[in-house]
Amino acid sequence: MPSATVAGFNLTPVKSTALHRPDAIDLRPEGAVGDRRFVFAREDGTRLHGISKAPLMPIVSTWDRDRERLHLRFPDGTEVEGDARAGTGDATEVYLFDRSVPAHRIDPVFVRVVHAIDPTLSIMRVASPEYGGGTRRASIVSLASVADVGARGGDRDLDARRFRMLIELDGMAPYEEDGWEGGRVRIGDAVLQVGHRVPRCVMTTLDPDTGTPNADTLGWMAGHRRHDGHVVLGVYGDVLEAGVIRVGDAVEVLELAAH
Repeated sequence: MPSATVAGFNLTPVKSTALHRPDAIDLRPEGAVGDRRFVFAREDGTRLHGISKAPLMPIVSTWDRDRERLHLRFPDGTEVEGDARAGTGDATEVYLFDRSVPAHRIDPVFVRVVHAIDPTLSIMRVASPEYGGGTRRASIVSLASVADVGARGGDRDLDARRFRMLIELDGMAPYEEDGWEGGRVRIGDAVLQVGHRVPRCVMTTLDPDTGTPNADTLGWMAGHRRHDGHVVLGVYGDVLEAGVIRVGDAVEVLELAAH
């Protein structure tokens, strides 16, 4: 079997917005640089959940870290750009699925366009070193696993972006990454401790470009991808050694957990 290599990445500066596909990422213990630095949240720290996040998915967000400018492009062609730096005042505790993180509102120029989606929402900047992702700073899936799920549902071209995984790998057997759970892998210049399998939710049923429900991914996985009461695909990872990872980089399994 050919060696595994990096096939692609998925990240976005604003959580739940359209994914970017860079050629390389700088992966650090606190996450990939530039990934999910901003979140949509309410004054009480709550966010949209489940399928209610669908209107955010077509928004293209771009963050110029050097100039500290955030740019949003909406599906209707509306564009807005403003200061990406955190505002002053007390932080809001924003509730993510596994914890809360402190965040501040940013430039009020975004208020009008964001309120057109939901008048209760604001864009907030998560205070470093936290970010808007989970406590596990990386996630990994093989394209073979995604292809197998698609084949079971009659969609052999199932888009891996549906699963919004940070790192996608090629050259593997379907679900081979499950066997890395508890072990260590080197991907490019970074070393990851591989964690549990990733529970999947209704967001995977949505078209990654439009947010429209158009694939029964959970149903396709229900019969063969249940683990500890959840439908799962891919694995989490903690960053043991920071480093740059590039498309085409080799993957080396350093250690597998004893079972």
